[in-house]
Amino acid sequence: MFRGVLGFVRFDDSLKTVLAAESTSALGAQAAFRQLVDLIGRGRASADAPLLARLNALRDRVPEPVRLAAARSLALMEAPVALVDFFASDTPDVIAAALRAVRLDSDDWEALLPRIGPIGRSVLRRRRDLAPSVVRALNMLGAHDLVLGYAPAGVQNGGACDPIAEQAGPRFEVAELVRRIEAHQQAQAGPEGDAPSPLTAFQFETDAAGVIRWLDAAPRGAVIGLTLDHRDAGWAGAAVDGVASGAFRKRAAFSDARLVVPGASAIAGDWRIAGVPMFDHATGAFTGMRGQARRPRIDERAGHGDERTRAAVSEGLRRLVHELRTPANAIAGFSELIGRELLGPVAPVYRDRADDIRRHVTGLIGAIEDLDLAARIDGGALDRRDGVTYVPALLQRIGDDLAPLATLRGAELVLPMQQEAAWSLDPYDAERLISRLLATLLSAAQPGERLTMALISGVGTLALAVVPPAAFALRDEATLLALDDEDATVDEGAPLLGVGFALRLVRNLTAELGGRFVIAPGHFTLLLPAAALDHAGHATTGMP
Repeated sequence: MFRGVLGFVRFDDSLKTVLAAESTSALGAQAAFRQLVDLIGRGRASADAPLLARLNALRDRVPEPVRLAAARSLALMEAPVALVDFFASDTPDVIAAALRAVRLDSDDWEALLPRIGPIGRSVLRRRRDLAPSVVRALNMLGAHDLVLGYAPAGVQNGGACDPIAEQAGPRFEVAELVRRIEAHQQAQAGPEGDAPSPLTAFQFETDAAGVIRWLDAAPRGAVIGLTLDHRDAGWAGAAVDGVASGAFRKRAAFSDARLVVPGASAIAGDWRIAGVPMFDHATGAFTGMRGQARRPRIDERAGHGDERTRAAVSEGLRRLVHELRTPANAIAGFSELIGRELLGPVAPVYRDRADDIRRHVTGLIGAIEDLDLAARIDGGALDRRDGVTYVPALLQRIGDDLAPLATLRGAELVLPMQQEAAWSLDPYDAERLISRLLATLLSAAQPGERLTMALISGVGTLALAVVPPAAFALRDEATLLALDDEDATVDEGAPLLGVGFALRLVRNLTAELGGRFVIAPGHFTLLLPAAALDHAGHATTGMP
């Protein structure tokens, strides 16, 4: 009895001490926040409304690193669900830190899941220690997680003002930019805005008969019960092509098969699916297929969309590129000023960081330029000029520019033997085409690989053939063009927008320039219009 009374006195005194402590200063607010979290998390104070309101009032004056440390400490406690709920309404980093390892019973998890939002639920989906009932509840909420929320500038963390927004000067808001693009696209699409937003991907599993029994998206009823087997006549209005059906009967993996889901729901329409067979580990018996589905790219659709839709998408992308380019260039310029000490002496560690920032931003600017180029091609707004490009000089210049990347990869770019040759292309167009292709191939090369080039003259054409790296040599064209749908490579120097995007950009730009890009086993070839040369090696169609 005496112990119980003593424990209560200590509990009460600890809480009174924290509540009475000075918390108006920055350090005082941080100390009070951490002490309250510790008391509530260890059961020495109840997670009632007044204490949670006190924590909420302190949160705006506590820096994110301190809140992150407090969130991580929940993993060491038997924290009450109300305290977990409090941290689940913070910034994405704090939400992830709180939910990554905190322990709750199944009933508390199921009550909390609808309130923690898509970011928190995405963290929980990566955990492998949750009860099956919690996992089922997460899967049932999957459709809601496909909708991205947006809080207006200055309204975050439960209504608190964003301190960055209080600073003077203009602010670059990516979320606001996306909202403006979406509003523009909706205005272009007209008043038919009540249709459900289409899903972009889902995963599925079939049983041994090829019937889909599970998927991780909603509405499930449009897909559950459909089959990969053509011999089943019960799949009215839906279809898979022979790739998926044949692979199912052979118990083999497949990719880029076509699927059509009937109806007008968010999951209806055209899909590209891939799958692998599953077998019972004990008996070796075939148990079904596991696969994933994605929407077809615009170049995989038969009609490529109507002109109005393509124009709206292209215009939206070009606006996004325009507003991204300005802050990216500003960051690159300012980091260069720091790195070269043009604003005054800088410690070596900060010069190194500035150089790292400039290097990464340079890659970002390259990706922005690629997006702009893709938007111009798709919107029919690519600026073309006539001219002549002397190929040996161009290849030598690009080889020099790519020398640091070759050194990084430990590979070698072997230029063709010197010969007089020219393309009937503007030098700027030719350079951005060739440099994008060679940089993409070189980024996938392994140490010791030699990427050899050759020039081949034809009737009215001059072809540049390149031996691709081993990582690409055994892949067919469809697989290569879809490599941005996979985690193809995370190595330094890899295309920021993915290998597939880079190769599709090369293909589309080549077509715009009047040529053709051919991917064949062992060779990537650019067939481009040749310029005639006289005996002195000068272009007869004019000088560049």
